[in-house]
Amino acid sequence: MSHKRDYELLKQQLASRIDSQRIITGEAERLAYGTDASFYRLIPQIVLRLKDLDEVIFTIQCCREHGIPFTFRAAGTSLSGQAVSDSVLIALTDDWREHTIFEQGAKIRLQPGVIGADANKYLLPFQRKIGPDPASINTCKIGGIAANNASGMCCGTAQNSYKTVDSMKIVLSDGTLVDTGDKASIERFKADKPEFIEGLKHLAETTKANSELAEKIAHKYRLKNTTGYALNALVDYSDPIEVLEHLMIGSEGTLGFIADITYNTVEEHKYKASTLLVFSDIETASKAVTTIATTPVAAVEMMDGRALRSVADKPGMPEFIQQLDLEATALLVEVHASCQHTLDSHTDAVMTALSEYTIVESVPFTLDPATVATLWGIRKGMFPAVGAVREVGTTVIIEDVAFPVENLAAGVRDLQQLFDKYHYDEAIIFGHALEGNLHFVFTQGFDSQEEINRYGGFMDDVADLVAVKYQGSLKAEHGTGRNMAPYVELEWGQEGYALMQQIKTLFDPEGLLNPGVIINDNPHSHIENLKPMPAADDIVNRCIECGFCEPVCPSRTLTLSPRQRIVLFRELQRRKAAGETVEATELEQVFEYQGIDTCAATGLCADRCPVGINTGDLIKKLREPKYKKFRPFAKWTADHFTATTAIARFGLKSGAVATNILGQERVVKAAEGIRKITKKATPAWLPETPRGAKFDSRNLSNNLMAKDKKVVYLPSCASRNMNTQSNAYDQRSLGEVTVSLFEKAGVSLITPKSLSDQCCGMPYDSKGMTDIAKQKSEQLELALWEASEHGKYPILMDTSPCAKRSIEQFTKPMTIVEPVKFVSDYLLSELTLSPINETVMLHVTCSSRRMGLESAMLSLAKACASNVIIPEHIQCCGWAGDKGFTTPELNEAAVAPLKAQVPQGCTRGFSNSITCEIGLSHHSGIPYQSILYLVDQVASPAQS
Repeated sequence: MSHKRDYELLKQQLASRIDSQRIITGEAERLAYGTDASFYRLIPQIVLRLKDLDEVIFTIQCCREHGIPFTFRAAGTSLSGQAVSDSVLIALTDDWREHTIFEQGAKIRLQPGVIGADANKYLLPFQRKIGPDPASINTCKIGGIAANNASGMCCGTAQNSYKTVDSMKIVLSDGTLVDTGDKASIERFKADKPEFIEGLKHLAETTKANSELAEKIAHKYRLKNTTGYALNALVDYSDPIEVLEHLMIGSEGTLGFIADITYNTVEEHKYKASTLLVFSDIETASKAVTTIATTPVAAVEMMDGRALRSVADKPGMPEFIQQLDLEATALLVEVHASCQHTLDSHTDAVMTALSEYTIVESVPFTLDPATVATLWGIRKGMFPAVGAVREVGTTVIIEDVAFPVENLAAGVRDLQQLFDKYHYDEAIIFGHALEGNLHFVFTQGFDSQEEINRYGGFMDDVADLVAVKYQGSLKAEHGTGRNMAPYVELEWGQEGYALMQQIKTLFDPEGLLNPGVIINDNPHSHIENLKPMPAADDIVNRCIECGFCEPVCPSRTLTLSPRQRIVLFRELQRRKAAGETVEATELEQVFEYQGIDTCAATGLCADRCPVGINTGDLIKKLREPKYKKFRPFAKWTADHFTATTAIARFGLKSGAVATNILGQERVVKAAEGIRKITKKATPAWLPETPRGAKFDSRNLSNNLMAKDKKVVYLPSCASRNMNTQSNAYDQRSLGEVTVSLFEKAGVSLITPKSLSDQCCGMPYDSKGMTDIAKQKSEQLELALWEASEHGKYPILMDTSPCAKRSIEQFTKPMTIVEPVKFVSDYLLSELTLSPINETVMLHVTCSSRRMGLESAMLSLAKACASNVIIPEHIQCCGWAGDKGFTTPELNEAAVAPLKAQVPQGCTRGFSNSITCEIGLSHHSGIPYQSILYLVDQVASPAQS
């Protein structure tokens, strides 16, 4: 560890070129950013968020000058401790998301910040995809996928990054840059680094000449293998540039930085079918794997009896799973094809090959999306199933080995015996059977030396079993990291390990690149620097800190992600329990803004979380004491809601009047000045803030008497009190537009009594005032129960957040819909749509996403306009009820990518939440309105 003064000098030097806001040195922030998905904990001295290649090269050169180690981090979903650091941790901003597609999708160039699933989305129109398909593909980034040689369920060894890389742009440890897809760059590199080129040639030549070692390398890479460096690069290639490229794959940031990578893509088959086959025992299932390996299968996932038992009680599981004994073993088989005929041929070939086997239970081959999703849900639900039931204070560990396929059954039996020996009674086994690649999951506490010793002894025995007895791989696809570094020599032998040390020395002579990862002379590195998992709150205790939640969080670039909030909250609770009063107070002060104030509490994180944790629920719970002093006022507003909304309307009208007199710029500045005086206790004012509406429920009557087509209409309190934005295309109120659609469809409109006093309770719930929120929700439920004649008629709520909350809170059997589902289910059959020839933007609100309405919303918009654009990387706008007014920086951060994605000539956007539309309008430069405006514009009564 360098002296503290060295870090201060480094920080000063970095600040000469890098924005100080992206040089993170606060204690709490370093802890939050320093955490990854592994069970290791190192706290960096400095965290950098770099925005371009120049900053990366400058940082590398500065660290080298000061002799300070540095580690690169992509999404932080790695499991083996390869993305933590106690020195300088380098993360990338969202600027690293560029991609370029070549040769009709045959190749794609990707920057390291591109999420794997996004790469496949770009390739989908070409019916192509990248080869690697890790389980974390919705979160992990290309930089990590390449640096770890990640694979997955269908990838195998034929389509991983090593096999599909075309070229890459690399920064070495001294800041040298080479683009292996550019001949001129290669020639410059060879001229500038002749010793390095000769070193690569020498390594390749001597390795090929060592026939025994070369044979061992060939054997190892017949299996999935990410233990150590990619030594196969030295026998597969002779050209030093190709050797360089392939050594970088799986090097885990210890040899250089991959600034971009070009992949040769693979076919994304249109037709896919899956089957679940259960055999009586592991031996029979393993023989079946060998048999069907010769048929055209794309994936074969094996699950042992304990694994099946772990998910047997989950919703949607086949009933027979609950009846299986622990000896039963299942294979989940998938086949792919380009046409139905070929798919049928493939499925027939698989089942014919298995005709001699006794299949205990099965779900036959199916293309049905719901059934396929259920089958793969069995496999994907196993890791979280163990995590969900673990004891508080323990962590979930997933190890990743590969046996030669002919030893698969024996390997599983031996692993199960080790579970029994070390009392890992909850451990389960599943994995990619075609490659002999098995994952085993168990829970482990590290709060006592006895528990650490148990884990250490278990891993020693696992290493001996896999690497020595069966000559397999200790890490098939999760990377070596710190976790397996002490065992690399055991697996590869002295010669193989010495070769890896030579590679490390050639690339990184000072040893500054991610030290301790892959090459580590500490035999105990796998049982040191272990992450504490203290009890914090029942809402988040099950969190395994995997980071799957992060891409959808609107505050992740402003303050913290859900994972980081939980990390800091856990540390806060640990300090309180340990009596570290001063330290706890300091962290609490940081957490108030970073953790509590800037959380949108939308719950999108719960949909991505393997164990369904809604971090927003924790934050709302923590807000309750913070807002306690406001409870009397909040209770008054709830009891006098009509008066409250009248006051709000007056404020909106006053703002509009002031804008007319003083101009927008002065009003915005005045509001900001007041916010400074009140320490942000007063709301911000945006030019797009709608005028106050003069609400009159009588204006909502459409005078239609149709008896069989009636809908209860509840305008939200926001739409009742907000008029349209001054620059909106259509100046009618949302209520007027809704009535117009009702009339065109011949649907009779009903409004509940005491409409002006109704509210779903969300404004109170978001501040942790759950009892007041419940009071308003129950009041609304009764009013709608009466208006709908006890659930006889559906109820339209014209903003999606209100609909979602009501669906979740109401107990009476009523049908609640927001605008998209309302139009789709109740109006389209009565309307004719004549789409406009126009490009429009579409924002799918977080509440709509959580209700599963993204596809329906896009389909409806496409039925109304010739070109519809849903901007990338905006899952939630961050307006979050009133936070657009009280914490406008959250909204700004959440929609930062929006404006650049509005194409020239596009003048309108649509959504389904009137408050969200304010922020979207402000930050996009075009007005957003409810999608009902678009539908009404293009709709006419259907011809009978």
